[in-house]
Amino acid sequence: MTAVVGARHDAGVDRLVESYRAIPPGAPVRLAKRTSNLFRARRAVDVPGLDTSGLTGVLAVDPDARTADVQGMCTYEDLVDATLPHGLSPLVVPQLKTITLGGAVTGLGIESSSFRNGLPHESVLEMDVLTGSGEVVTADRDGRHGDLYRGFANSYGTLGYATRLRISLEQVGRTVSLRHVRFHDLDSLVAAVGEVMDARAYDGEEVDYVDGVVFTAEESYLVLGRRTDDPGPTSDYTGREVYYRSIQHAGAAVKRDLLTTHDYLWRWDTDWFWCSRAFGAQDPLLRRVWPRRWLRSSVYWRLVALDRRFDVADRLEARRGRPPRERVVQDVEVPLGATAEFLRWFLREVPIEPIWLCPLRLRDDRPWTLYPLKPGERYVNVGFWSTVPATPGSPGATNRRIEDRVAELGGHKSLYSEVFYDEETFWSHYGGAEYAALKERYDPDHRLPDLYAKTVRGA
Repeated sequence: MTAVVGARHDAGVDRLVESYRAIPPGAPVRLAKRTSNLFRARRAVDVPGLDTSGLTGVLAVDPDARTADVQGMCTYEDLVDATLPHGLSPLVVPQLKTITLGGAVTGLGIESSSFRNGLPHESVLEMDVLTGSGEVVTADRDGRHGDLYRGFANSYGTLGYATRLRISLEQVGRTVSLRHVRFHDLDSLVAAVGEVMDARAYDGEEVDYVDGVVFTAEESYLVLGRRTDDPGPTSDYTGREVYYRSIQHAGAAVKRDLLTTHDYLWRWDTDWFWCSRAFGAQDPLLRRVWPRRWLRSSVYWRLVALDRRFDVADRLEARRGRPPRERVVQDVEVPLGATAEFLRWFLREVPIEPIWLCPLRLRDDRPWTLYPLKPGERYVNVGFWSTVPATPGSPGATNRRIEDRVAELGGHKSLYSEVFYDEETFWSHYGGAEYAALKERYDPDHRLPDLYAKTVRGA
C-alpha cells in the first residue's frame, strides 16, 4: 500500500482504539455500524459505539501475488469492485453486498465456491485484531498469535475486531456460464452434489461454482457455474426479472444461462434470495415502479428493522385473528450423507420454501476452534428464512426442533440468528474450554461479552 493509504489506515486504527478506551469498564462495547446482517435481538445500549469510520476500504490489491489488504469494515461490494478490474475475486464472496470482510471472518460466511475454497476465514493470510485487552496484534497461519488466528472465526466480536486482513484472491473470467439441473427426488440431488464435490465436474463439464434450490421434494435444482470469457448476451436479474424464478423449468433436465461475473456474485442480493416477496417487491405491478436502486438486501433489512420496532407483522396477524408468527431464519451445516434425510424431515415438519443449498468442505486440514467442522468431511449448508405460526406458550418451538434435529445428524448451525441452546449444549458445539482459554488471553478483563452471552442472551 502507499504511504498515504498506510497513514490513513493507521489514523483509522487510532480512532478505533481511542473510542474503545473511552468506553467505561463494564459498559457494553459495540461497533458503530449503519448496516447489519444479524437476525437476533440485542439489548439496547446508551453508550457510543466503536468508531470504525476509518476502516471501511481496500488498502491494496496485488495482482501478481493475488492478494488484497482490506480493512475490517470494508463491504464485499466495495472489495469486489476493487478486485474485479484485475480479473480477480475473493475466494469466497458471501451473497449480500453489505456483509463486511471482518464480519464474514468473525461470523462466518459461505457461497457457491465453498465446495472447493471452504469458508472466508480460510483465505485469510494474516490479520490485525483489536483484542478485548485493547491491544492490536497481528495473527497469521504461520504462528504469530496462532491460537487467535484459529479461534477468531465464529467469535462474533467477543475476542476482538479485525482492523486489517490480508486475503488470497483467485482468477475469474468475464462471465459465468450456468447450468440449472433439475431433479425429481432428493436422493438423486444429493448424489449429484457428492459427484460435483469430488470431481469438480458434472456430466463432462467443469464446475467452479455450485449451489442449489429445493422447492419441493419433487422439484429441486443444482446451479452449476463455470468461469468463462464467453461473449454474447448476458441475463439481467437486477430489474424486473427475478433470479431464483429463472432457475425453474419443466421438460428438459438442464437449462442454461450466462451472467457477467459481477452479476453472478450478486445474483442473490437483488431479491435477498427470495425474501423480497414478503415486501411485495416481486409483484409485477409493484416491481415496475420499485426503484432499481432499492432492489437490494440492505433496503429489505431496513424494512425488517422497522417491522421489529413497530411489530407491524404481528399487528396485522392479530387483526386477522391469527397468533403471532415465529421467525425461522437459519443456516445449518449438515453432513452430505444426512442431507436428504434432513431435507425430507424439514419439508414434512416446517412450512417454509424454497430452501437454499450450498455444499462446502474445509480447505484446511485442521479444525477451526469455535466451529469444529471435520476436515475432509463433505457438508451441505441448508438455508431457510421465513416465519411459521408460533406455538402458544413455547417461544422458539420450531427453531428448537431444528437445532435438535441438526445436532442429531452431526451438524452445526450458524449463530447470526436466534439461538436457543442451553449453556452446556452450546459450549459442547462451539469451543468450550478452548474458547475460555482464548478469552482469558485476549480479553482478560472480560470487557467484551462471551460468545454464549452475545449470541443466545443478546448481550
